[in-house]
Amino acid sequence: MSNEFNRNEDAMKMAWSNVRQKLEKIEEGGGLKAAQKQKEKNKLTARERLRYLLDEDKPFIEIGAFAGYEMYEEHGGCPAGGTVSGIGYVSGRQCVILANDQTVKAGAWFPITGKKNLRMQEIAMENHLPVIYLVDSAGVYLPLQDEIFPDKEHFGRIFRNNAKMSAMGIPQIAAVTGACVAGGAYLPIMSDETLMVENAGSIFLAGPYLVKAAIGEDIDAETLGGSVTHTEISGIADYRFKTEEECLDQVKRIMDKLGPASLAGFNRAEAKPPVGNKSAIYGIQAEGNSKPYNMVDLINCIVDEGSLDEFKKDYGKTIICGYARIEGWAVGIVANQRIVVKSKKGEMQMGGVIYNDSADKAARFIMNCNQKKIPLVFLQDVTGFMVGSRSEHAGIIKDGAKLVNAVANSVVPKITIIVGNSYGAGNYAMCGKAYDPRFIYAWPSAKIAVMGGEQAAKTMLQIQVAGMKAKGEVVTPEAEMELLNRISDNYTRQTKPFYAASRLWVDAIIDPAQTRTVIAEGIAAANLNPVIEPFRMGVVQV
Repeated sequence: MSNEFNRNEDAMKMAWSNVRQKLEKIEEGGGLKAAQKQKEKNKLTARERLRYLLDEDKPFIEIGAFAGYEMYEEHGGCPAGGTVSGIGYVSGRQCVILANDQTVKAGAWFPITGKKNLRMQEIAMENHLPVIYLVDSAGVYLPLQDEIFPDKEHFGRIFRNNAKMSAMGIPQIAAVTGACVAGGAYLPIMSDETLMVENAGSIFLAGPYLVKAAIGEDIDAETLGGSVTHTEISGIADYRFKTEEECLDQVKRIMDKLGPASLAGFNRAEAKPPVGNKSAIYGIQAEGNSKPYNMVDLINCIVDEGSLDEFKKDYGKTIICGYARIEGWAVGIVANQRIVVKSKKGEMQMGGVIYNDSADKAARFIMNCNQKKIPLVFLQDVTGFMVGSRSEHAGIIKDGAKLVNAVANSVVPKITIIVGNSYGAGNYAMCGKAYDPRFIYAWPSAKIAVMGGEQAAKTMLQIQVAGMKAKGEVVTPEAEMELLNRISDNYTRQTKPFYAASRLWVDAIIDPAQTRTVIAEGIAAANLNPVIEPFRMGVVQV
């Protein structure tokens, strides 16, 4: 291996190490003291519940670990959005799991908590995955109730989704291991089966203090809505258990008896490992993604060896399209290729720019994949569409619109991996969050923004300086440089993958070496939804 490869490998591993360190802190939830209080109550933490429940020999893909990262600092923070969630296997069956983290503000729901739970339900509905809820929550976080309670995509949407999923035939199981209060009480009751832990789980619309305030009745939580009350008197719960472990064992038994899922029937052959060793993927990108690289090398680290067949290989070279297999699954890959072009000023790097011909090629390829019922994988490293008179006169907007139309109307599952830049309309054309990818992940090297940091900072600087001068203020070169640095630092912070992941613009920041696994698991999940609508493009200019 070359010295450059080794430098690249070290830089990417350091970037992932930085992500991993942040994740380790997030995984502490509300902290060690809060976890110890759980132990004193003979309760497991959310992550301990997941470890006990999940099949050890199967992958678990955590979704939304960075949700709420560096948000709500004035409220003490909300690690992982107060919920641990993901896609894993229980009794051999792939499913969605959501576990309230009681160590974070007693499992209270922040705005990002609602958004994260809705995202997990969306994943379940799109892929017909069974859902397991591990309930232990004090309800809505009241200081922010106006941001989570009344709107369409707020707290109430969760119960609407419970009803919709039930009508779709998606099994839902709720294990109540702690508090389940107020509106949240509807979630377990709208699930197919409800399990409760004695002297720990409770379900009621109003707790003892509110009951006392509202109607003057003195009553304790266990009598009001504990496991004995709901298994012997109200009939709301179906099972009760002395320990959490016994409760989770019953969840495993229920999952073990689910009928077989209907399949979409995506093509799968015997899997083959990729070319080279697993760590080869770390050495392809330069630190800071500062130099062009061969995207085919990256693709070959992900796909089964020898499976890549490029489509229109010698045409539209800034987007690579090709059929391949990942863990045996047939996929269509759409990936940006960074190139170097010569201009009057010398050589210039074009960071995954989409030209007319590459947009046209990609649109045609996406249509082909829909025709053949082949899932799509988008590998993003894009700065946008080519600009300038030559491109405009050639109809770049028309060709770009055709590509966006194909992505938007695609009916096969789409999985997006942001490996580098994701700027402007390039984000849209390469199936960004707004274009309904089944799953969307980011590498530590990802940058998501309307444009590159340097261009954006200079643009915003010009606007602010012009405004200051219009007011008669004197702007010295030193002051202008200080302002530029401040703008640049803030903009750079917003482009980092942590910022995107905290707001759930991406489902997770992943180890590049995990890319193959998350794609394969995503297709396995998508294969459980047998319904594929007919592909229709609508009106496009040709």
